[in-house]
Amino acid sequence: MKPEVIPTLPVIEAERFVLRPLRKSDAGLITLYASDRRLAEGTRAIPHPLPPGATEAFIVRALSEGRDEDVWVLDGSAQGLAEVLGVVSLTRMDLGQSEVGYWVAPAFWNTGFASEAVQALVAANPHKARTLFAEVFQDDPVSARVLTNAGFEFLGDAECYSVARGARVPTWTYLRRMG
Repeated sequence: MKPEVIPTLPVIEAERFVLRPLRKSDAGLITLYASDRRLAEGTRAIPHPLPPGATEAFIVRALSEGRDEDVWVLDGSAQGLAEVLGVVSLTRMDLGQSEVGYWVAPAFWNTGFASEAVQALVAANPHKARTLFAEVFQDDPVSARVLTNAGFEFLGDAECYSVARGARVPTWTYLRRMG
């Protein structure tokens, strides 16, 4: 058996948890959370129902050397919280730009974890991006507040396809210029 190779991502400190690189051992909790229709329908890419092996395939992609998306887990275990509270990611774009993505498990909604995670990721800026982008579905104003609380500014309306909803969904796009 080959030992698990942890990608060279920094551990980022937040007040109530750390953002740490994704591990293969996170698959169980991520599957549990991502199987929730409410969570899946709040994302572009998580299908519902979640097919067998989908989480494992996501983890393999996230740990691959050629990835363009870096993924961190919100790990609250040091504070007596769950080992996986949610996920936050940065996807490399062109010209010093990255896109922020995140979700928090429904059991931890309305706790401020998403705001804390995005703010910690922005402060660390591990991609050394000059500009960060993010989008939220227009029927999720709480996620829009997460972004504005982290210093993002509204850029405009757009739409994207949500696999779980099986439809195009109106979005709000945000940007944050760094330094």
